[in-house]
Amino acid sequence: MAVADPGDVAEVRRAVAAMCRAAGLDKTEEGRISIVVTEAATNVVKHGRGGEVVLSPLQRGEAVGIEVLALDRGPGIPDPAALGGGHSTVSARGTGFDAIRRQSTELDLYTIPGQGTALLSRVWRGAPPTTPLDLAALCVAQPGESECGDLWSFEARPGGGRIVVADGVGHGPLAREAASAALQATWERPPGAARALEEAHRAARGTRGAAVAVVEVDLATQEIRFAAFGNVAGVLVGPERVQSMVSMSGTAGQGKLKPREFTYRFVRGELLVIASDGLTSEWSLEPYVGLALRHPGLVAGVLYRDHSRRRDDVTVVAARLGARSLST
Repeated sequence: MAVADPGDVAEVRRAVAAMCRAAGLDKTEEGRISIVVTEAATNVVKHGRGGEVVLSPLQRGEAVGIEVLALDRGPGIPDPAALGGGHSTVSARGTGFDAIRRQSTELDLYTIPGQGTALLSRVWRGAPPTTPLDLAALCVAQPGESECGDLWSFEARPGGGRIVVADGVGHGPLAREAASAALQATWERPPGAARALEEAHRAARGTRGAAVAVVEVDLATQEIRFAAFGNVAGVLVGPERVQSMVSMSGTAGQGKLKPREFTYRFVRGELLVIASDGLTSEWSLEPYVGLALRHPGLVAGVLYRDHSRRRDDVTVVAARLGARSLST
């Protein structure tokens, strides 16, 4: 949701209240999230010169919650360490940030002077189970569409996990139908990224088709097995390398395609990013000093903010091997 004036803040607050009710959260949890979203959106208006707030429902095991991403391209925060500490140059924003800190289960911030600010807050009901994969995603429909033609999933599996991103051809309900058919065909299937992609290809027949990427993370070997059709980008970012993964040409559900699986090293501390073509092809983390070390949700949010085409559905999944605890 775009936020440019105080009236937009009220709209975001109403939207998050509806999302809380749909998620089954109680009034206490809704009140916590309302404080977070009000303060975050107000800071975007007052200090960020306008921007966006992205709201996402969360579910992990029995735990449910709401994620709030506040994104702006304003002047940034000169001294982020002073937030909430009474520093004179950030006292107004700092007061709001301190309120967000008190209500959040997870909280992280990324800001560069002159380039804007991204804030991520999660409020959970219940304790989400920990996993060795620190993972987050952002999935946003094309402006004007009520249904997103992109879908993603993470399935925890013995010794690792399977990530799937499906981008239905076009946008709207028919694109979502194609993406859903491809995505669901990969669930609870035997190991093998190429094998799962073949199931997605078969299931998407009779639909518009979809670009699909299947990523299997093997914790024992610290490897990724990757198989994809179409314009879904997979990139590994580490201190010493940036490696793009190979996606085969073609569209799942269309024609005769033979999946091929590629194996890549994926070591602790490296970042995996998977993105649909709702992001421009020239996106890179190089200009964002330190972003690859932040919460994966901030990585997804900043890439969306700065590189979304704004005329297509967009999905960004970011994952790091080795979960970390975020102090609030």
